[in-house]
Amino acid sequence: MISTSVTRLLGIDLPIIQGGMSWASSSSALPLAVSRAGGLGVVAVGPMRLPDLTRTLDEMADGTDRPWAVNLPLYRRGADEVIDVLLQRRPPILIASQGGPQRYLDRFRDVGTTCLHVVAGTEHAHKAAAAGVDGLVVVGAEAGGHPPPAMVTTQVLVRAVVTEVPDIPVIASGGVADGAGLAAMLALGAGAAQFGTRFLASHEATVHPNYKAAVLAATVDGTRAVGRGLGVTRALANEFTARMTELEESNADLDVRRKAFQAATLRDAALYGDVTWGKAEAGQSAGLIRSVLPATEIIEQIVAEYTSACERLRPPR
Repeated sequence: MISTSVTRLLGIDLPIIQGGMSWASSSSALPLAVSRAGGLGVVAVGPMRLPDLTRTLDEMADGTDRPWAVNLPLYRRGADEVIDVLLQRRPPILIASQGGPQRYLDRFRDVGTTCLHVVAGTEHAHKAAAAGVDGLVVVGAEAGGHPPPAMVTTQVLVRAVVTEVPDIPVIASGGVADGAGLAAMLALGAGAAQFGTRFLASHEATVHPNYKAAVLAATVDGTRAVGRGLGVTRALANEFTARMTELEESNADLDVRRKAFQAATLRDAALYGDVTWGKAEAGQSAGLIRSVLPATEIIEQIVAEYTSACERLRPPR
C-alpha cells in the first residue's frame, strides 16, 4: 500500500488511477483488472449506449468489492439520461469533465458517490473546489485526448493547483507512464497520478491491435496537438494530424478546418484500426512505453519503479 490523500479519499491501495479512455475502457475488462489490483479502474461512459452502460455497471458491481469509477464527459449527447442511469446504479466514484459540477454534484452526493472533477487550469480548480467536489483531476498539456487549451505542462499546472487550492486532493494527469513519473507527481503535492496511454497499451484495453502497435512505435515527439478553435486533441502523428497542422499553419478558414477535423474520429482508430486517418488519441508518454502487458503487470511494474525512484532519492548513509 502507498497511502496518500487520494488513496484515503477513494479507499484504494495504490495512487494509480486508470484514465477513462473512450473505447479502451468502455467495458468492464480493463477497469475490473485495475481495481482488483489495488488501483482505481475507470469506466469511460462517453461513447456507450444506455443498455451497454447498464450491463457494464452491473458487471463492475458484481466483479469486485474494490472501489471503481465512471468517467462522464458532460457534453456527451444524452448526458442527462446517462446521469439518471448512474444515479440508479450508484457508482462508488464519479469523475466528471467538460462541464460544471453544479449540474450533478448534489444528486450524486445524495446517493453516496464520491465526486472528482477534471480541470485544466487554476481558475477552474478554484471554482470546482468552491462548488464542493471531493477531489480534482488536473490535466496537463502532455495528456492524450483533450489537453488544456493553454497547453500548460502537467508539472507546472499540478504545482500551481496544489499551491493555490491546498485543501483538496489532486490527481495529476498527463505525461506519466511509469513509477518514476508517479513519484514525481507525488513530490509535486498530488495524491495520485492518472495513467491513460500506459493502460491503452494493456491486454484488457478494448481497442484495435493496430492502435496498440502505433502507441508502441511512437517516440516522445510522436504526438501532435491539433484542433485550434475546435477543441484541441492530442493524437499520434499521422496523416490526419499532418493535414490539420497544414491547415492551421496556413490559417485556413475555420469551416475548412472543422470539416477536416470532424472527418476523422477516435472510433476509426480504436474500433477499426485506422491509425493513418483516424484520431489515434495518445499522450506524449507513448514514447516511454515499450510493451503491451496485462493490467496487473503494469501496476506491479509501476509500483516497483516507484519504489526504486524513492530509494534513489534517499540521502546516502
